[in-house]
Amino acid sequence: MSQVDDVLAALADPMRRRILDLVAAKGAVTASALATELPVSRQAIVKHLAVLERAELVASERAGRENNFSVRSGALDATATWMAGLASQWDARLAAIKKIAES
Repeated sequence: MSQVDDVLAALADPMRRRILDLVAAKGAVTASALATELPVSRQAIVKHLAVLERAELVASERAGRENNFSVRSGALDATATWMAGLASQWDARLAAIKKIAES
């Protein structure tokens, strides 16, 4: 599976998107801290964070007994680049269709 596939699969879940938003807003944050703001258990958050970490959207750093999670931008940047290229291709196709329709 490519990195873009991993990112899109990870972000397909609304709770993971919400967790990623919170991690981005708070900086380095623990699963316990996230659990105080979300309507799911700490264990569920840990599972979602594992998916985000496998997709390289977050990174964890051990701090005592807890892991602090922070956003990694590389995988998001690669996905955004892929999406921009796809959008550009569609724009070119639509422009060609418009040109044909107007002639």
